Amino acid sequence: MSNWIHVCATDEIDEEDLIRWDHEGRTFAIYNTDDGFFATDGYCTHEQQHLEEGLVIGKVIECPLHQGRFEIATGRALNPPACIDLKTFPVKVEAGDIYIAL
Repeated sequence: MSNWIHVCATDEIDEEDLIRWDHEGRTFAIYNTDDGFFATDGYCTHEQQHLEEGLVIGKVIECPLHQGRFEIATGRALNPPACIDLKTFPVKVEAGDIYIAL
C-alpha cells in the first residue's frame, strides 16, 4: 500500500515549473505541467545535477548542466547525455494540496 506524503499546496508551483522537495534523505522534483502534477527523482541520471534549476518545456524537463532531457510523466530519457530514465512517483491532488506516494 502506498504511503501518501504531503508535499505542498498546488499554488506553490508555478505553471510549467518545478520545485525541489526533500524528504527523509531523498530529493525529488515536483512539476506543474499542462497535464497536471508529477514527481521524479530530483537528480539527473547523467551527472547527478539537481533538476530544480532545470527548464520545464511543456512535458519535458531539461537538465541545467548538459541539457539532457526527460519526459516528465514517464521519466524517460529523451536525448544524450542522459540515457538512464528518471524514477517517477505517483502524485495526487486533494483540496488544493499535492501528495506523493513513496
